[in-house]
Amino acid sequence: MSILKSLKLAAAAPINPGASQHGFRVKLLHYLEEQKALAEAEIAGTSFHAMKKVTRANAEGEKIRVDAPRTVRKGWFTDASGKMFFQLRYGSKPLEFAKGMNAVAVENLADVPVIIGSIIEAINAGELDPQLTAAIAERKANFKPKAKKAGA
Repeated sequence: MSILKSLKLAAAAPINPGASQHGFRVKLLHYLEEQKALAEAEIAGTSFHAMKKVTRANAEGEKIRVDAPRTVRKGWFTDASGKMFFQLRYGSKPLEFAKGMNAVAVENLADVPVIIGSIIEAINAGELDPQLTAAIAERKANFKPKAKKAGA
C-alpha cells in the first residue's frame, strides 16, 4: 500500500474529440481537406481516392481491417446559368454562411482550392461556430430520443 501512497493519484476522464465543444470543427475540417484534394485532383486531371477502414474476411476466414475506396461527392456545382458555386454541407443540408447565403461563388475550378482554404481559415478562427451549432441542433432534432431500458 505504501507504493500507491507514493504515487500522485487523480480522477481523470479521457476526452472524446468528437463530443467536445469544438469537435464538430474536426469533422468539418477533414471534409474540407478531402474537398480540396478532390478539386486539386480534378484540376490536375487525375483521380482522387478517399479510403475508409472496413472489415473483411481473408482466405483463412479471419476478419481483418483493410482500406477500401469510398466515394466523395463534389462540394461544388454549376447552376443553370453556368455559374460555379461551392457549398458547405453538414449532413445533407447546406450550411448558411450568412442569412440566406448558402454558397460561395467561384469563377472557375482552379479557384475552388483557394476558396476552401479561406473557409478552413474561417472555421479555425471560429467564424462559423454559430452556424455549425445551429446546424447540429437542427440535425439532432430529426432523431428520436433513445428509450430508457426498463431494468436500468
